[in-house]
Amino acid sequence: MSGTSQIEWTERTWNPTTGCSKVSAGCKNCYAEAMAIRLKHMKVRGYENGFALSLMPERLQEPLQRRKASTYFVNSMSDLFHEKIPFSYLDKVFSVMERTPQHHYQVLTKRPRRMLSYTKKRNVPDNVWLGVTVENIKHGLERIDVLRHIRAKIRFLSIEPLLENLGKIDFTHIHWVIVGGESGPQARPMKKGWVINIKEQCEEQNVSFFFKQWGTWGEDNQKRSKKANGGKIDGKFWRAYPTSALKHILPRKGKN
Repeated sequence: MSGTSQIEWTERTWNPTTGCSKVSAGCKNCYAEAMAIRLKHMKVRGYENGFALSLMPERLQEPLQRRKASTYFVNSMSDLFHEKIPFSYLDKVFSVMERTPQHHYQVLTKRPRRMLSYTKKRNVPDNVWLGVTVENIKHGLERIDVLRHIRAKIRFLSIEPLLENLGKIDFTHIHWVIVGGESGPQARPMKKGWVINIKEQCEEQNVSFFFKQWGTWGEDNQKRSKKANGGKIDGKFWRAYPTSALKHILPRKGKN
């Protein structure tokens, strides 16, 4: 859905498309799929097709109608670089982002090669951050290698759900790393050591580190509610942003 977001690392969501299809292990318990199906049953406008890929041209103007500087997560309910989204439609999405320089846009994909193909002959506006999802070694590390060759002022990683120890990671040309565990009844565990490994490498390579949440499995490896497990490591929030690129400061959500 579009509007104010409860996601800790952004302010608002904007979904010019909805729906997606699974491409890797991180998609197994997709929150967007479950939400889209629920919204379809509730007969919410825009989700008549459930989680089938759908273009939403009527939503293209939403950021243009908001003058206040905001940070948007683009396509929280889809993947902007899905194979079925024409480049001509992406041009319209990027045109809106370019015409609203007061906003920042965070675009996240599991399809970086299509992102690379699209951006090769197009300029990415400075207010558009491009990122990839990383969940494991097999699928995730390759995405990082593609992302680092994409021209964007800010390149970021969403390492959520983190499904295994990623070992040594090269963060060259990566500016921001978000880490989080999976939520929901079928959530797969995330071990504290895996998180610390990423945090320490971010510090070594001077990359901003943002820890979002433990999810269903806590810091002590015990299963409980996402809220009960919280988002602290050793009693402290770690929520850095690539602030050199920001015109305004994002609200630090979840502090307690």
